Amino acid sequence: MQAVHSKGRAVQRIVIRKPGGYSALEMVEEPDPKPEPGEVVIAVEAAGVNYADGIIRMGLYESAKRLHGYPITPGFEVAGRIAALGPGVEGWTIGEPAIGLTLFNGYASRLRLGVDGVFPIPRGLTMAEAATLPAVFLTAWWMIHRQLHPEPGETWLVHSAAGGVGSAILQLGRLAGVRTIGVVGGPHKVEHARRLGAAEVIDKSGEPLWQRAEALAPNGYHAIFDANGVATLADSYAHLAPTGRLMVYGFHSMLPRNGRLNWLKLARDWLRTPRFNPLQMTRDNRSVLAANLSFLQSHAPSLRAGMLWLLKRFESGELAPLPVEIWPLADAAEAQRRIESGTTVGKLALIP
Repeated sequence: MQAVHSKGRAVQRIVIRKPGGYSALEMVEEPDPKPEPGEVVIAVEAAGVNYADGIIRMGLYESAKRLHGYPITPGFEVAGRIAALGPGVEGWTIGEPAIGLTLFNGYASRLRLGVDGVFPIPRGLTMAEAATLPAVFLTAWWMIHRQLHPEPGETWLVHSAAGGVGSAILQLGRLAGVRTIGVVGGPHKVEHARRLGAAEVIDKSGEPLWQRAEALAPNGYHAIFDANGVATLADSYAHLAPTGRLMVYGFHSMLPRNGRLNWLKLARDWLRTPRFNPLQMTRDNRSVLAANLSFLQSHAPSLRAGMLWLLKRFESGELAPLPVEIWPLADAAEAQRRIESGTTVGKLALIP
């Protein structure tokens, strides 16, 4: 990763000037940001890394193109301490620990943010744990409590159960009284999924996924959470129970694990992606729902309410933070390489 330095500038930020591989992540130094009315500046002590950040780097993240454009700084979540208060800001003091939920710009040592996106850190959480909970837990909360509306006793199948959103779904499912079946991609992820609430875990690297899934829920699943894309979407839909819902929030299997796009494969996978027929869905009494937090800015009050709901349960111990793998901010490229490898458990964080 390149580094650009300017004398007298102390704030570090990762910038993507144009889409590309890992070398597109460039470290720059800038002046300290000044808060506008209704804003604060957070001195960032940890920034969450999400799979979506790599898709932004590749130039494929739709909200990055539509809502921001390039150059762009990735990052949806941070934790740190309040460093400055803009005019009109009340309820916060300088030096107070805080979580920041932002639309991009998180890979930085200081972040200017509207106060509605700032939240207190629950007691007992480290900065890295706090920084890595908003995006995944809020995505899981939105799907479960704004789209799915769970009933106790349901059975869910959770793909990528050891990843960030999958881990959050397991915990929220446990609180909702449902039976969750986790799907993981390696034996080192099985215990993690069990610990977070999975009643059973399918390790698809060593056993047939759908044969095992059918044995665990012969009548189908009330909900299946799928971020894989073309690799599993059709089979996920086929394994829904009557009135079951397929919850889509990503397309990981369509993207590379080496940082370089294969446009031929991407086009082929796009053509193979299921197109769900509303006539068939009506006949089957099955639904397909989807979520992307970055396109939900019009629902900001509801998202804030969801964050407060989640933080209350972290405070009480009903929800637990995920294991976090730590990387320096300057090694953002290596952190993205790790999360794209598919071998990580829980979350990753960058430390400025």
